[in-house]
Amino acid sequence: MNTVKKALCILLSALLVITVLPFAVIEVTALSDITYYLDAENGDNSNSGTSPDEAWKDLGGFANEGVILDAGVSVLFRCGGTYDFNVTLEGLCGTEEHPFVISSYGEGQRPVLTTEAYDEVLTLIDCSYITISDLEMVAPNGGGIWIDTINKESVGITIDNVYFHGMPNGTVNNRDDQSNGAAPARAAVMVKGLPAHSRYAVNDLTITNCEVYDCANGFMIWGSWNDEQNPWCTPDKIDPVYNTGLLISDCYFHDMDAEAVIIGICDGALVTNCRAIDTCQGVGLDENGEIQYFTAAMWFWGSVNSTIQYCEIAGQKNYGDGMAVDFDSHTHNCTYQYIYSHDNMRFMCNNAKDDTPQQNNTVRYCLSVNDNGGRSAIASGNGENGLNFYNNTIINCADFHMRHLTNSFVANNIIIPEDGCIILYNLTEELSANNTYENNCYYNTINPVVDALSKNILPNFAGGTDALTAYELVEGSSLIGAGTKVEDGLTLDIFGNEITSSNIGCYGGTGVAATENSVDSENENIFIRLAKFVECVFKILVQEIKELIEDI
Repeated sequence: MNTVKKALCILLSALLVITVLPFAVIEVTALSDITYYLDAENGDNSNSGTSPDEAWKDLGGFANEGVILDAGVSVLFRCGGTYDFNVTLEGLCGTEEHPFVISSYGEGQRPVLTTEAYDEVLTLIDCSYITISDLEMVAPNGGGIWIDTINKESVGITIDNVYFHGMPNGTVNNRDDQSNGAAPARAAVMVKGLPAHSRYAVNDLTITNCEVYDCANGFMIWGSWNDEQNPWCTPDKIDPVYNTGLLISDCYFHDMDAEAVIIGICDGALVTNCRAIDTCQGVGLDENGEIQYFTAAMWFWGSVNSTIQYCEIAGQKNYGDGMAVDFDSHTHNCTYQYIYSHDNMRFMCNNAKDDTPQQNNTVRYCLSVNDNGGRSAIASGNGENGLNFYNNTIINCADFHMRHLTNSFVANNIIIPEDGCIILYNLTEELSANNTYENNCYYNTINPVVDALSKNILPNFAGGTDALTAYELVEGSSLIGAGTKVEDGLTLDIFGNEITSSNIGCYGGTGVAATENSVDSENENIFIRLAKFVECVFKILVQEIKELIEDI
């Protein structure tokens, strides 16, 4: 037995005592199409492990002589079993054609990989082309998977159809520690950390068809910010190494204390067809009502050229954030599109850091309903430069702040605040901001002065029992064809209809049939509307006076 295998057997033997499986650093020397089987009920560690009939009982089987861990090897756990699993793989790399696989076999419930340790179920350090699929991960004191890089780039890791649950999910009084793995972050998946431990990226990571619940956090993705790994540095010190090729698709997050997805320091990331329902349940207030921490369901931090789309985000309760749309900390050229946001604290609150506005972000074809626990802000902090905000429908929001914008395009939006709420803006800012406001529609409030010529009418929604399609426009609505034509390459609206007209709002068709629930401007009570206008004018005056006093 060669030296490497002797060292490996010694390390694997330690598993029986400390329940950690260090697969060690193994150089890929040949492709080995070998499959090892584990069966918690019928297995025996004295077996060969190379067939279902010769399955091992647990990880102790890897201490046997002749075990090969290499590109093309598969490690399969029999369905219905529970396996103690607290494993670190370091430097283990498959190839694109022959990945190293950790998965399941047989029929029944997915195998459960679990650890009682304050640690991750699985840690991958400097690993590439590893596929993890068809499993459940449970860690009542720790986290799910930590992917980190110390000495080299990681490429081609895939996580598919893995259910993460049974991890710490209780109320806390601060944000979770994201600097040192999934366990302190109470996360299903942590990539690197903030701050990172190296300048090596994690590229072409794919996470699909997963479910995360009864965990505090979901997928927290971080690249590297600069040589000092100081995320709070001044702008002149920023020198990011972005993770590239990230895909998160068809995942479901629910019943979580904190956040579903963070896209941190990535270039070209895509989050699509995901749901985050009742995440950010920690309200984040102390006994005096002061904000302790901020969490949001799906957001960008320091990323570029990335998109979150076709996602449903609902039920967030965090008082400080709790929004669906959030471009944070030097995020540029990123997009939210086709987002169905409802019953959150707010729809959006973008947060630029330092002295430089964020550049050229986009929010389009999104539908927000009842996101009214707090005010929304189209931009905050040091603002957004070149924001494209168009063809969104925002219903029953709280106060909506149109501030801190420069060189931005705001068009084709329907904004209907709840009773007594208003559109806030700063006229002094707008005089030099070079923003374009056109062909929007407001109702239940008064138009901001900067957009006085836009419509102020009922949009004529279809109504009905379906919460989403209720906000399509009916045939003959004055908002159909009344918008500004935007050449953006999109062909479908949020409902899946072909965009055939330059409409106002997130519906792009020629109109649907009216129902008995449809409401149009002919049904309005003019006296009630006049009273609401007076209320909004009074509130705007109070706000202006308050700001003047604060400036003195």
